[in-house]
Amino acid sequence: MELSEDDLALINVLQMAPRLSWGDAAEILGVHATTLAARWDRLRASGVSWITAHLIGDPHQMCLAFIAVDCEMHRRDEVTAQLALMPEVVTVEEAASKRNLMLTVITRSLDDLSDQVMSRLKEIEGLTKYETALCTRLHSSGGAWRLNVLDRAQQAAVRALAGADGGTAAAAAAAASARELPESHLALLPFLARDGRATAAEIARSLGRHPATVQRQLNRVLASGMLSFRCEVAQRYSSFPVTCQWFVNVPAGQHEAAAAELKTMRNVRLSASTTGPTNFVIIMWLQSLADVMTIELALQQKVPGIELVESVVMLRTVKRVGWMLDADSRASGAVVVPAQGLAP
Repeated sequence: MELSEDDLALINVLQMAPRLSWGDAAEILGVHATTLAARWDRLRASGVSWITAHLIGDPHQMCLAFIAVDCEMHRRDEVTAQLALMPEVVTVEEAASKRNLMLTVITRSLDDLSDQVMSRLKEIEGLTKYETALCTRLHSSGGAWRLNVLDRAQQAAVRALAGADGGTAAAAAAAASARELPESHLALLPFLARDGRATAAEIARSLGRHPATVQRQLNRVLASGMLSFRCEVAQRYSSFPVTCQWFVNVPAGQHEAAAAELKTMRNVRLSASTTGPTNFVIIMWLQSLADVMTIELALQQKVPGIELVESVVMLRTVKRVGWMLDADSRASGAVVVPAQGLAP
């Protein structure tokens, strides 16, 4: 499947505002709303693009961890499959390095990380070793990555129309609430994980609740700050088929400045301050392996005092923020979320 310029433009709009109405999107792209809805249905059905909601991972609210896993090579597939079935392990990647697998894990607390994840890692046969780095500051995440095919006027129009949409991680973080959501509200979360554009009416039909009740609950969930909505695209179709993760050291007191510089680089998918042997993690999508050296030179120029300790290229992404992916990076349609919702 080839993506047309119209397909890419629609995906770009939904990256900026995942829950934007088709009517508003039509104003920006100059295409009828029904045409856009049909185009999105095709993209989603083919697994090339999808919209999901996941725990935001902000360490002010919850626990975000990056775990490197070693396993017996003849049991790698078995170990990978078991890890991917764990809802707290939101992303699973096969690495071309001394680390066999790289995991991204989100739990509500450090205690939950220990009780719900670490204890289970020890029980997986064939998993021989793991090393954990905890996120102390999340500077940017994959939900902020863009295709950048819209012109400036179109981007400004999306931002204006999405002002009250609550679809971006930044908006959600600004509206963060420390209060726990009631159990009745948590029941909505699996529906949003499977379809980030799910409406109150659709969720109400599945739950057997009144649409007006679900709309109030949905509004509170959207304003809670616990979720990040993102429009994903199959990496192979994004023109950036290579994933590279850097483990680096940034001088103390320079992390915010480093993060600001990284936000000027369009390739960045994630940047975070961490604990462990290094104190900063950077993940980028690149057009080719040759870009690794180019990026490293750029990092040294942009971030004074940065120490590049290790670079890891990913061979394959098995699971991305809850969604199981096929070998060609398209969504398989399977989504792994806790039965009671994204929050325990």
